[in-house]
Amino acid sequence: MARRPRRRRLRAMVLTAAVAAGIVTGGSAEAQTPAGSCADGWDVSTIVSGVGNLENLDTDGAGGFYVTGIQDGYLAHVDAAGTFEKLVTGLDHPAGVRVVGRSVYFLTGDGLAEAPGTLRRYDIDTGAVTILLTELSGPNGLLELPDGDLLFATIGISGPATGISRYRPSTGEYTKGWSNLPWTNGLALAPDGKSIYTDNMTLRVFRVPLDNPNNPTVVTGAPNMIALPDDMEATRADQLFVADHIQGAVYQIDPATGTACTIITGLIKPAPLRTPPDGATSVRIARDANTWSLYVTSMDGTLRRLRPPPGIDLTPADPRR
Repeated sequence: MARRPRRRRLRAMVLTAAVAAGIVTGGSAEAQTPAGSCADGWDVSTIVSGVGNLENLDTDGAGGFYVTGIQDGYLAHVDAAGTFEKLVTGLDHPAGVRVVGRSVYFLTGDGLAEAPGTLRRYDIDTGAVTILLTELSGPNGLLELPDGDLLFATIGISGPATGISRYRPSTGEYTKGWSNLPWTNGLALAPDGKSIYTDNMTLRVFRVPLDNPNNPTVVTGAPNMIALPDDMEATRADQLFVADHIQGAVYQIDPATGTACTIITGLIKPAPLRTPPDGATSVRIARDANTWSLYVTSMDGTLRRLRPPPGIDLTPADPRR
């Protein structure tokens, strides 16, 4: 019972943001017209299913993934053979996850959580969990920068919106509100290495310069008017892939033109369990034999692999990958 008011507030915020987006973007085509399909040639397969409500993922560099289950409160590992194992349980709404060396950084306390959020580190070799930051306001997306710093987005539904914050694991330095762009969610490194992409509850995608984080520019509006863009990943060819929470879709966006198309739909938790937002939550590019594929988590408890058709280069923007 205690969580219902938070769910109602989240639903109201989504609908309000959708209406607002049509106003602030001046009725742009990207914000109001459903994106055309570019699904032809994409091959979709299931890596693991039936594991609760998946929120985020990152590659382990060996064909497997670390994933978070937001409602069931866990950090888990899926190996290259598809074997699923919970590593840490009893977490309060875990969200973004990133693998850095022999550590897995992850966030807890997203917008539906009952308590303030945290940034934590899981040691792959020992299984130890260290809490690095506390009292975070709805943390969600997480990204490692080329210099080793971590950025994390804050939706701020259960507290004040604090934009994007920055944390330096090597020293513990924490810059709260590094960027003041509010209600942010997904984060991706741009191929120039000097900026990031993010989205927020106004249903738009932004480019944020790393050397001027309070001066973001709009890349595009949401491909659908009633949509909630979530986590994202960019390629070296500067194509952006974005998960849509409400439509249960994945979009391909060209940041240079703002145009978008839909590569898959229907990644939605089945009725009667639907309580929006409840669709696709995160996308990540990872190795697939000698090439690259797109991997997608969803609230339907499924981790999927999307193999691209010929001609689509999924080489990730981050050269370290």
